[in-house]
Amino acid sequence: MEKFTTMLLTRPEPGLMLITLNRPDSLNAIGPDMLDEFDNLFRLLNEDESIKVVIITGAGRGFCAGADLMAAVTHEKTDHFKDPERFIKLVQERYGSIIQGFRKIPQPVIAAVNGPAAGGGFCIALAADVRIAAPEALFVASFINIGLSGGELGSSYLLPRLIGLSAAADILYSGRKVRADEAEKIGLVKKVVPVDKLMEAAVEIAKPMLAKSGAALKFTKRALDQNIDAPSLEVAMNFENRNQTIMVFSGTFFEMVKNFTASTAGKK
Repeated sequence: MEKFTTMLLTRPEPGLMLITLNRPDSLNAIGPDMLDEFDNLFRLLNEDESIKVVIITGAGRGFCAGADLMAAVTHEKTDHFKDPERFIKLVQERYGSIIQGFRKIPQPVIAAVNGPAAGGGFCIALAADVRIAAPEALFVASFINIGLSGGELGSSYLLPRLIGLSAAADILYSGRKVRADEAEKIGLVKKVVPVDKLMEAAVEIAKPMLAKSGAALKFTKRALDQNIDAPSLEVAMNFENRNQTIMVFSGTFFEMVKNFTASTAGKK
């Protein structure tokens, strides 16, 4: 396994990868080194079939503060800001690749939000499949607060699909803080648990997933991603039919059906 310095990778359960962003002094802000390590992380997760589920959290009191703005200031006179074409390639697309990376990996992602999730950190939480939060967590679409559009790193796509257009508009236009209790109320997070129980709760959510096959999890994730924008029920079901056919002929279907029927008969 490649060495990581801006994040810690551990395996608390067979099949489970825990990613802890590890720049606590900056609330785990994303700098150039972390960008490179996200590339390596996604390569690892795409290649290692033993990893079925991923949990992401932050070290210290923050989940992720988004882009390291101090690093951005130091790059102001560099090629990154030479012209719009270079900026979109060297900055926008690089940061955007994190969000796309979490959606493209085959594993379901659980975000255990232990503290502030701002800017790009907010969008990482949005890109997860399931979110839980500690009471100390807060969510901020901070882009509009620093003179940018509120639509950034997939926020204008992901957030309305999670909580509805009106609630998303309020958050993106205002740049206000959404605290854990409100996040739970509007459906942004599944539940709020004490910070010292956060990882335990995340693992409990992961356990039923870990009992499933990696391929079943992958195809379910693909179906959710594609069919949320399906133009019709027929198109959505055609995609599902394809996936189910692949799974039936994958070699595990009949074995698992036999196990399932045997266990059901034993309960009668």
